[in-house]
Amino acid sequence: MPTNSHSKDELIRRFGLLPHPEGGYYRETYRAAQTVHRQESANESRCASTAIYYMLCDGAHSAWHRLKSDEVWHFYAGEPLNVHVLDRHGKLTTHRLGDALTHPDTVFQAVVLAGDWFAAECEDPASFAVVGCTVAPGFEFSEFEVGDVGQLQALYPAYRELIVRLGPAASSA
Repeated sequence: MPTNSHSKDELIRRFGLLPHPEGGYYRETYRAAQTVHRQESANESRCASTAIYYMLCDGAHSAWHRLKSDEVWHFYAGEPLNVHVLDRHGKLTTHRLGDALTHPDTVFQAVVLAGDWFAAECEDPASFAVVGCTVAPGFEFSEFEVGDVGQLQALYPAYRELIVRLGPAASSA
């Protein structure tokens, strides 16, 4: 069933992945030297682009969050991964990332627009997925906003169950 013979532990070691605060593992692989200025704050510059490896495994998920930049997800290895996006118009879109050559109902890439709420999970919690995430302008933790489950349920009542299921793993309450 796996699309390759690599174990998750081998991939974590091979690519030098570190635990991600939301679950899973990651490593930044690129941070552009070139900088850009945000329109809303001409005095604030950001690197033009960043890229990471990101692995979800062991039933972990990426909880609801949003960025001030667009993010492109790229599938590399493992089993299909769902990226759920709640847009500013109240619509839910689920991008099914996977090896589009062996899983024709998947795509290799998906885009999450700046400001949209999104979360990700492996389709099969017992599997793993290795993806890449490219952010432009580049990712900064200062522009990373974790979703409040209660507020998201109020904004998107039709998707309450999904919002709760993919909320933060540890509650701060």
